[in-house]
Amino acid sequence: MNPNHNRVEEAAQFMHAHDRFLVLSHVNPDGDATGSALGVVMILEQLGKEYVVVNEGETPVKFNFLPRFDQLRNLSKQPLDETFEAVIAVDCADESRMGDVRSLFGSGVALLNIDHHPTNDGFGTINLIRTDAAATAEILYDVALAAGVTFNEELALCIYTGLLTDTGGFRYSNTSPYVMEIASQLLRYGVKPGEVAERCLEEITFAHVKILRLALQSLELSHQNLVASITVRQEDFVQSGAEREDAGGLVNYCRNIEGVEVGVSFVESEAGAVKVSMRARDRVNVSTIAKKLGGGGHAKAAGCTIRGSLQQAKETVRLVLEEALGVNSNE
Repeated sequence: MNPNHNRVEEAAQFMHAHDRFLVLSHVNPDGDATGSALGVVMILEQLGKEYVVVNEGETPVKFNFLPRFDQLRNLSKQPLDETFEAVIAVDCADESRMGDVRSLFGSGVALLNIDHHPTNDGFGTINLIRTDAAATAEILYDVALAAGVTFNEELALCIYTGLLTDTGGFRYSNTSPYVMEIASQLLRYGVKPGEVAERCLEEITFAHVKILRLALQSLELSHQNLVASITVRQEDFVQSGAEREDAGGLVNYCRNIEGVEVGVSFVESEAGAVKVSMRARDRVNVSTIAKKLGGGGHAKAAGCTIRGSLQQAKETVRLVLEEALGVNSNE
């Protein structure tokens, strides 16, 4: 028996036991966070439950093809005058990743925490954490089965999107046989893989191209050419007319350079806050680095937000990478 079987059953029972839910994922949601949150919504609807689905921050518009996308509330722009006693958090690596949404928790809140990040600190009343899962959506597939709901195109589309995006289009090393089994099952419900890949992985905005052109001018190698980094300043957003989501994925240009072990992007989207994204090959576990800096993630993909100037953020990351790689950053 799968050691997580009992936890999956508990998660399903949690959804059956309550009547009204707050559903949330992490700040700056990605495809797995969004697909998983809306997948929960699909399950709750079938169970006849009420819900509000909330995030702190804007959900990227490229995911607007997902069902109930229009119900995702950005708490920073759409305040909510209600507290909830039943909460389902998906894809949140730790409690802080929920952001200010925690202000909506009631005094006796029961919290179901569904996640796959190794840095998860078990903040839920029920913690369904599977670090071997490629995506939170993979775990949610099992929960849906345990809850006894009927799979349809909408639910399948949400889960498939989470799987696709967190495996990099089924290219990353986290793509397991079980991931492919789930994906093949989901296609039977009408998911169109080419269309989902086009929306999530291929199509980019012109603003992304403009911010990329500016960012590439900042590309630099350090730590004996084992680290490549890229920087996006506030003035770059102004000059390009880009939004923060247009800067997504820039870190991959760094990590994909031959011989580079760690790619880093520094994105200054507001004064005094720098979003740091890290991607690694095999030599460094960037989740431990991100955890030290108040963030989290996976061994090969992690991030954090550092309060301070760009220069301060760069110096902080330079030093921790120097220690992790065991090389002088100035060589």
